[in-house]
Amino acid sequence: MSKYLVDKFLYTVDRDPQLVERYRADPRGTVQWWETERAGSILGCVHAEATTWLEFAPVEREALATHDYPKLFELGAHPFLTLTLFIAMFERDHEPLGFQQEYARRLAHFTLPYPDYST
Repeated sequence: MSKYLVDKFLYTVDRDPQLVERYRADPRGTVQWWETERAGSILGCVHAEATTWLEFAPVEREALATHDYPKLFELGAHPFLTLTLFIAMFERDHEPLGFQQEYARRLAHFTLPYPDYST
């Protein structure tokens, strides 16, 4: 599991309103594009500073491509990064705090100890 790369995806998409909308509309295409074009970039560095070996595990790629945030939580994605991105994408489809309640309901089956989300 490449928790770092999943968290990097969540972090970078959440900070770009155009990518948030792109991910909402075309999750599979956005994940594929991001993994090919952005995964190797080193945050805070010039474009020439990059790596070529990072890629999602198949289960991570599928969870991201299907907006499966319970699976991402189970895999160890950081819950704050997951929650903030999915709020940005889906809170408009719910009443106030409705998405946050849906998020909590869908994660309610997890018990302590929660999945390790340290990287």
